[in-house]
Amino acid sequence: MSAEGTEVAVGSEPAGGLPAPRTPSPRSAPVLRWGVLGPGGIAGTFVEALRTYTHQEVVAVGSRSAERAEAFARRFAIPAAHGSYADLLADDRVDIVYVASPHSEHFAHARAAIEAGRHVLVEKAFTRNAREAEGLVAAARSRGVFLMEAMWTRFLPQTDVVRQCLEDGTLGEVRAVFADLGRRMDPDPANRFYAPELAGGALLDLGVYPLSFASMALGPCSVESVAGSATHTGVDGEASVILVNDDGAHGLVHTTMYARTPTTASICGSLGRLELRGEFYTPTTMDLFDRAGRLVDSYAPAASDDGYAYEAAEAARCVADGRLESELMPLEETLRLMRTLDDVRGRLGVRYPGE
Repeated sequence: MSAEGTEVAVGSEPAGGLPAPRTPSPRSAPVLRWGVLGPGGIAGTFVEALRTYTHQEVVAVGSRSAERAEAFARRFAIPAAHGSYADLLADDRVDIVYVASPHSEHFAHARAAIEAGRHVLVEKAFTRNAREAEGLVAAARSRGVFLMEAMWTRFLPQTDVVRQCLEDGTLGEVRAVFADLGRRMDPDPANRFYAPELAGGALLDLGVYPLSFASMALGPCSVESVAGSATHTGVDGEASVILVNDDGAHGLVHTTMYARTPTTASICGSLGRLELRGEFYTPTTMDLFDRAGRLVDSYAPAASDDGYAYEAAEAARCVADGRLESELMPLEETLRLMRTLDDVRGRLGVRYPGE
């Protein structure tokens, strides 16, 4: 700022514009044979993405209901339908299991898959809490199988652009990160968002996205403060969280299931800022501004960008290369995120049954 309080524009433009993403096409990934555990809505989206954008093979689906498994298999032309999870995990045609059950069941289902010697991709939120997450990571490392959280945003080409900007110093010294995700969830007793026994609430379903974004941009953070509230059923309804990293940079994260919010994100540094338009966690447009607020460059996603395809391709490459975890979503990062979620829930006084 000048003596008059006017922001200085000289030398304020970040070096160059936005880099091109380095993310390879999902179609180029080695082919794995996938088994789907839990034929719900998210599983259908995942399988459709694999069919449309990759060469991956979905060879089996498992459910506690033979009828549901068979209906899902017919819908997606999957060769094998199993009426139990145990039968799916015993199917030797399966290389890797996609755990798509409610996150209250992720620990038990992913652990069973690991014990069966299968590689595992676990839908977010990884588990209910950090203790369960630590148990899965220890089991996978002991068994020597691949394990990854399906935090699909981390694998999008736009996220590689963000990483390059952070690595190359395009933004200068990062001082603040803002991220928000809110949806209006009707307080229906049948709505799993309001069910403590299903680990409902805003944080694990919605807040995990902005918290993951802030963690990626800032690195390890501590929770400075939390404001929020619980619902009438005892799950978290909304939360505003301030995070602080070792350099004193702040992350301001908000989530709610009481209202639809802009769902944008930004990373602000000494030389400029990145703004991801809503919905920031999906393929979206991103703008780079210099420190005087002038638009420098923009990035727009390709029509074929699909996060589920990219996360599956990353898992396939890791397994083919003999890697037990992904550099794009390392297990320690998943554990750190789960500990942050535990901290925030604890400050709100929210506990799930059995914790």
